[in-house]
This record gives sequence, C-alpha cells and structure tokens, in this order.
Amino acid sequence: MKLQNTSTQLHVVRALEVLIVAGFAVMCTPSGAAPAMNSPTGAHAMKTAARTPVETRISSLHTRLQITSAQESLWLPVAQIMRDNANTMQTLLHARNDGASHMSATDDLHSYGQIAEAHADGIKKLTPAFESLYNSMSDVQKHNADQIFRSEGHHVGRKS
Repeated sequence: MKLQNTSTQLHVVRALEVLIVAGFAVMCTPSGAAPAMNSPTGAHAMKTAARTPVETRISSLHTRLQITSAQESLWLPVAQIMRDNANTMQTLLHARNDGASHMSATDDLHSYGQIAEAHADGIKKLTPAFESLYNSMSDVQKHNADQIFRSEGHHVGRKS
C-alpha cells in the first residue's frame, strides 16, 4: 500500500508541477493588497511568501521571459490564478494525505478525481489570462515561453 501511495503521490506532484509550469506571474500584488512592509507582520508575510515554491517559480519565470513593465498588468491576473490554483491543489493534497490511511479504493479514486478536476479547472482559468500575456510578447519572449513549455514536462507521453 505504501508503494501505491508513493506512486499516486508522484502523479499528484506532477500535476501540481504542471500547474506551476503553466502559471506565469509576478512577485508584486495589486496596490494595497500586500501588507505594509514597515510593519513586522508585513515584512514577515512577504519573506514567507518569497520562500514558497510558487513564488520562487513566479520569480524565475518572470526573469526568464524578460517581462517588461508594460506587460506587468497582464501578469497580475495570471499570478493570482496561479496562486489560487496552487492553494486549491495544496488543500486537496493535504486532505488526500490526511485520509490516505483509511481510504477505500473508491475513496482513493474519488480523491484523485477531485485533484484531476481541480487541475483541469485551473488550466481552464489560466489559459485565457496567459494567452493575453503571450499575445503581448515579443518574438523572443514567445520563443522563450514556447521553449519553457516544451521542456518542462507537461506534454502527454513525455518520458520520465
């Protein structure tokens, strides 16, 4: 059973990776949305957020794609969708892991189905926002985006 859970967890982790790869966002938030940096709570919240895998990925992609200041406004909805998708997946993964020891086979399938549905819903929300950003990109940026999507593991049939 432990091996089966590990295998299932690997599939779920890969689904989460796909969401992260698909999401392009910026580290900034809309004006007024972030805590004040001059408060100890605000500074701590920003340091904690900067350490999350989603925020690390966002920062890396922003740099690699050379997002311009004119494109920043197109990043904001993408960033929020990416964060929302990651939060949804984290919640589902925690619930699945917490219940794994007492799940029946059908419970396991239902749980995995919820994760798959959340992934599909997340991609459906992300696609139009990313498409707007992609359409604003220069040819060089589009080429970079295309290479990132091709090389980072979300194509069906990719060998591990």
